[in-house]
Amino acid sequence: MDMIDKRILRIVQKDARLSIGQIATQVGLSQTPCWKRLQRLDSSGVIKRRIALLDPVKLGLGLTVLVSIEVGDHTGKSLARFAAEIAAMEEVMEFYRLAGDVDYFLRVVVPDAAAFDTFYKRLIETMPLKKVTSRFALENIKSETAYPINC
Repeated sequence: MDMIDKRILRIVQKDARLSIGQIATQVGLSQTPCWKRLQRLDSSGVIKRRIALLDPVKLGLGLTVLVSIEVGDHTGKSLARFAAEIAAMEEVMEFYRLAGDVDYFLRVVVPDAAAFDTFYKRLIETMPLKKVTSRFALENIKSETAYPINC
């Protein structure tokens, strides 16, 4: 990946709606070489997918809850089943397995506290959990999807 690829990536991760022509102009290429580079970045998996970012509040999803989980059973089959069940829950926007004092971390988005309570009940039914800690976000100060790519 060269500097032009990195510049293309910086541009498309900020606004994937731009045309090939607009991107090409910004990186100093003609359209065909720019398109070929984008195709290569797509096919190699550097670009995972192109999506629209939506406003959760305008969708009625005004409550973000950060959930840390400690599990009791650390056997492979049990953890794999747990991971599959949690990953399938549509309220879970991010799901991490961690090293340290907490096993998993979730970012959950729901309409309100009642909806979170429903989610929580489903969560604790997945397997015996040692500890679940929920933190309710009061304000989203920064939420970025663009990675810092140095060119």
